[in-house]
Amino acid sequence: MKNTNSHPDISVIVPIYNEEKNIPVLYKRLKDSVREISASYELLFINDGSKDASIFELMKLTEQDANVRYINFSRNFGHQIAVTAGLNYCQGDAVVIIDGDLQDPPELIPELYAKFKEGFEVVYAKRKKRKGESFFKKVTAKLFYRILKKITTTDIPLDTGDFRLIDKKVVRYLRLMPEQNKFIRGQISWLGFNQTYVLYDRDSRKEGKTGYSVSKMFKFAMDGITGFSDKPLSFVTKLGFFISFLSFLAIIFAIYSHFILQKTITGWTSLIIAVLFIGGIQLISIGIIGAYISRMNKNLLNRPLYIIESSNLKNQQYDH
Repeated sequence: MKNTNSHPDISVIVPIYNEEKNIPVLYKRLKDSVREISASYELLFINDGSKDASIFELMKLTEQDANVRYINFSRNFGHQIAVTAGLNYCQGDAVVIIDGDLQDPPELIPELYAKFKEGFEVVYAKRKKRKGESFFKKVTAKLFYRILKKITTTDIPLDTGDFRLIDKKVVRYLRLMPEQNKFIRGQISWLGFNQTYVLYDRDSRKEGKTGYSVSKMFKFAMDGITGFSDKPLSFVTKLGFFISFLSFLAIIFAIYSHFILQKTITGWTSLIIAVLFIGGIQLISIGIIGAYISRMNKNLLNRPLYIIESSNLKNQQYDH
């Protein structure tokens, strides 16, 4: 089946990391869903340095279906960077972002597209339930998004991931955002446009293990916070003033006790506790400031976001 339309009606971006066993089923479900919408489509898979045979599975698909395209990274650059590469090279009038682990159902795509045809430029999938995820992940995710909503002026929808459909004009503006630490769902919310959502139940992972470790989840959370809020810096400043005020009161009380009450305050334990407390606050403050400095440093270095080792993209330069 050959796609003769250089600008398909719909593109589907799928980041892939160690999804060898999921790819055949994923492809079939994606193709069935997009063909309900239009015969003009493209499925763009980004292999993010998978250690299994994912890239070979993707290459097999390109032999079966000319609408399948793939990008193969030279190493693992991360989920958000993989999605960014897809956004850089997709060509559809409407673009769907979906993970490759089958937790987000491809069958929801026609419903997202129906909302798009009603005039919405962003249609995100909002989770009602999250099956197969640990209590820790559910609680921390819920807590993170609610904290983020409190400390930023950008209205980032609660209980949503990257699974969504966006208009090509949104894609065009996302390509103009140069930051190295990507938080795509936040960037899309920051852009505005006419947005709505579709409710769904998130499934459990079909095969394999999640690529999101606790450390990656923490980094992702930090990218979201430092990219869309400067309130942590404001909090550090206020905390510094508050501790300085407490210290000033302690000094006044010590002087009063020594000269007026004739009682000198002693105690090795209280001194050590005070030193450790203030030292801990200082280290936390330096860490928060360092996170913002690190973000600026990465942007100043201006290294390529990713390196493409191979691809079946036609007549396109891929030097990002």
